[in-house]
Amino acid sequence: MAGRGGVFNDTITETLTWDGIVPPECQPNPSILRLTANLTWVEAHEPLHADIDYNKTNGVGPGMPFANTVLNKDPNFGVIGLVPCAIGGTNISQWQKGEFLYEQLVKRSQFAMQSGVYRAMLWYQGESDTENQQDAELYKDNLKRFFNDLRFDLKTPKLPIIQ
Repeated sequence: MAGRGGVFNDTITETLTWDGIVPPECQPNPSILRLTANLTWVEAHEPLHADIDYNKTNGVGPGMPFANTVLNKDPNFGVIGLVPCAIGGTNISQWQKGEFLYEQLVKRSQFAMQSGVYRAMLWYQGESDTENQQDAELYKDNLKRFFNDLRFDLKTPKLPIIQ
């Protein structure tokens, strides 16, 4: 979710680098904002998670193409505020209620709701839960608990979660 599109291993420097290429569906739009790490709204651009998932090299992710698609289908939709919270390489257990990542997600979401309506959540996570059998077997129940807790804590029982 944090965006690894266009990230490659620079064999000269032996570091991960983003190529900086932004596909047309990921272009900035004045009607798409993002909530920064310090809780300010700015015009969204790739990489969306650069100040959130700051320990990794970020590139293109699914947030901008999703928002641009919504606006292309309904030009009168209004402003879309994206609330990046993803941290790459995390396990679903790190997103359970009481854990740091969950509490940050709730805090950022509640802040965003002061400026508008929380309409949906994009959720793209789970690769790390395939590394051992036990995590894989527990994933479905952990994911359901996460979704239920989040809807409860955000007071949005019918929050659409797009996975």
